[in-house]
Amino acid sequence: MMNNEDHLKVLNKINKEKKISQRLLSKKLGISLGKINYCLKELKKKGFVKIRNFNQSKKKIKYLYVLTPKGLQQKTKITIKFMKQKMQEYESLKKDLEN
Repeated sequence: MMNNEDHLKVLNKINKEKKISQRLLSKKLGISLGKINYCLKELKKKGFVKIRNFNQSKKKIKYLYVLTPKGLQQKTKITIKFMKQKMQEYESLKKDLEN
């Protein structure tokens, strides 16, 4: 099971680089290839990502990952939640240091 932080990383990277392979996503994000594959399937099932093939060669099929409007909305929602969590952690640490 992937956490929201991993989903956010994948959604952000797809939003920036649409023509990116799962292998490159894995390398750039430091997440295993199997986990990336699982995440993309999950995001597609939830309607956050569309997956289209854009180039078919004899060796491999290349895919284009596109965030749907629902995916962009989810990315924003996760980002806000993540930022709130980090601010709470910061305030907690700040309190601890003051005492």
